[in-house]
Amino acid sequence: MKEQNNQTLRLRAETIENLHIFSEILKKSPEQIIEEALDAYFDQVQKELMEKNLMDENAQTNLSYDEFWDGVDI
Repeated sequence: MKEQNNQTLRLRAETIENLHIFSEILKKSPEQIIEEALDAYFDQVQKELMEKNLMDENAQTNLSYDEFWDGVDI
């Protein structure tokens, strides 16, 4: 694990209240809940970005036979 960077994060009061409520319900520390939530978020965003990148690559390379050979003189 990397060295901690002690920056202050500002969260809405409602978010902090919910964090403490779920911390008690789940018997997990607020830090653990935040870490798990962020891990899930980063995994989801990475998956979406990879899918978008793949779709963009396919859009650039998926030409029909006629589109591929259009304008080519043999």
